[in-house]
Amino acid sequence: MKTNLSSQISLERIPKRYYDPQGELEQAALRREEKIYTRIFENMNDGSAYLARHVVELIKKNLAAKNRCVIALGAGRSTHSVYAHLIEMYEKGEVSFDRVIVFNLSEFFPLQPDGPSTLARLREVFLDKVNVRPENIHTINPAVTLDDMFAYCREYEQQIADCGGLDLTLCEVGPQGSLAFNEPGSLSTSVTRLVLLSPDVRHDIKKEYKVDNAPKTAVTLGMGNILASSRVMTMAWGETRAKVVAEAMEGPVTDNVPASFLQLHNHARIALDLQAASDLTRISHPWKVTSCEWTDKLIRRAIVWLCQLTGKPILKLTNKDYNDNGLGELVALYGSAYNVNIKVFNELQHTITGWPGGKPNADDTYRPERANPFPKRVIIFSPHPDDDVISMGGTFRRLVDQGHDVHVAYETSGNIAVGDEDMMRYFMMMDKIAPMFGFDVEEYKRLSSDVTSFVKSKNSDRDVDTKEIREIKTMIRQAEATIACNYIGVKPDHIHFLRLPFYETGTIKKGELTEKDVNIVKKLLQEVKPNQIFVAGDLADPHGTHRVCTDAVLAAIDELKGEKWMKDCRIWMYRGAWAEWEIDHIEMAVPISPEELRNKRNSILKHQSQMENAPFLGDDDRLFWQRAEDRNRATAALYNSLGLASYEAMEAFVEYHPL
Repeated sequence: MKTNLSSQISLERIPKRYYDPQGELEQAALRREEKIYTRIFENMNDGSAYLARHVVELIKKNLAAKNRCVIALGAGRSTHSVYAHLIEMYEKGEVSFDRVIVFNLSEFFPLQPDGPSTLARLREVFLDKVNVRPENIHTINPAVTLDDMFAYCREYEQQIADCGGLDLTLCEVGPQGSLAFNEPGSLSTSVTRLVLLSPDVRHDIKKEYKVDNAPKTAVTLGMGNILASSRVMTMAWGETRAKVVAEAMEGPVTDNVPASFLQLHNHARIALDLQAASDLTRISHPWKVTSCEWTDKLIRRAIVWLCQLTGKPILKLTNKDYNDNGLGELVALYGSAYNVNIKVFNELQHTITGWPGGKPNADDTYRPERANPFPKRVIIFSPHPDDDVISMGGTFRRLVDQGHDVHVAYETSGNIAVGDEDMMRYFMMMDKIAPMFGFDVEEYKRLSSDVTSFVKSKNSDRDVDTKEIREIKTMIRQAEATIACNYIGVKPDHIHFLRLPFYETGTIKKGELTEKDVNIVKKLLQEVKPNQIFVAGDLADPHGTHRVCTDAVLAAIDELKGEKWMKDCRIWMYRGAWAEWEIDHIEMAVPISPEELRNKRNSILKHQSQMENAPFLGDDDRLFWQRAEDRNRATAALYNSLGLASYEAMEAFVEYHPL
């Protein structure tokens, strides 16, 4: 069973010479915007193997020169695959860590007996699996107090100095461009110190270490310590790092992006996979640095970029616009700007359809979805009980109104996203009406009393909801989803609450995706035998619920792809409330009228527990319906700015082809 297929989705095939140029001249041209030595690989495994080889070379070089090698190690998830390769090389006898001295790059403070620890993680994934001597492992003393923290940090730095300084620092680039816990605002001269962790970092720690209560402070080597290291090797994997990696490597040196300080280091190198490198100039805008291998998607991206640069719609671009902005190749290739313009304009025009399930009895040659069969059996997979309406509520309603047999499958209960206040509102009402309708029995009174007492004494950071409370919160989410579906017009027996087991832990920490989860999805697919599937395509967060739910659906599809009905099934990926597909990837764009957008908002508002009091709204001040509308309006505005029809809003989709 393949449970990580979402990580293998590639919306575009990048020519190898862009990310792995051969020859010094080609390398110099492609890398001219990058101010840190960079290697880009097709995947994390290849990049990790590259870094591991260089770590081993550096260890051997230092052992030969001075009989020891001093390394500062980070414990971030991105480093784990590098450690896995180092362990493999150790087991093969290719390297010994007997004379390697390790300094822990950072550690949480204060350390709790049952709390997260970077050293514990390092031991788990690396140190306990190789022959590093225990006396050669240095970390922050958990007994240190706030009163002597400053003196202790100086002592930790002195330990490094006594070993001859750091020969290597190995760590990941964090989400905000941090190195270790040097977050935005850290100076290039910062030293080992106690730092306050930002809400974003604490949120990442909760996911990384699968805990409900993240530490608020940590001790970290400063940027000055890292830059004093003879070598710095760092890495970033996945599209969530793309923006900050581009800022660090191609932008100015700034404390807003601490990783940008590596531009000042003579021997820093960074390894990236294609997703993390996707915003670098040679990958995203290769025409700026080299001659291109022009695919349809790359041409579309270039023309949209040119339109935004010049402020012109597609059909008004001229030969001069192309030649002045590095796109003369396209003019030479197609004969004139007009020929390129009309090609891209028609491609974008053909993505637009008011018939997301296909228009019956119509020529579907240039339509994104086929006309037949009609009506289609459709399943919309929704990770949480509101992602369907937030992400594709307009398309959802279109499919129902146009006569398709639409099913919606809510993959998780979403119960941890119901606040206690919302739940207690129901109990207050039931306590009042229980005597009126005769259900003020002992069992109910006991339940109401137990729930009320638990909520009053609850420590939100530590206490896990009881089984009864989780079930009640599940009922609230299911009721809201059912009301939203009724509003849209879905048949009651077409609403499926799958409650995948991986989610049902009662905490932020979730279980692993297993065959049990996938079999639940398979069972529904085999029962409905859909002609069309819609699935969440939020691929940015490799550990989030959306990603796991996507993997569950794709795993089920992979196991069923040989079925006859699957050969007549198309799979469309939608995105959530925060971001839309880039326009060069969009294959279906569904217009939404002002009335339809209002209906979409109403269906989102049916999920009352997810309004102002929802626990996971995040740092974005907008409510979910506002985020969705802003995104949908922005997509429509982009199409309009390119010279296409002006719509109130649009929802966009990319087709998934089973691997």
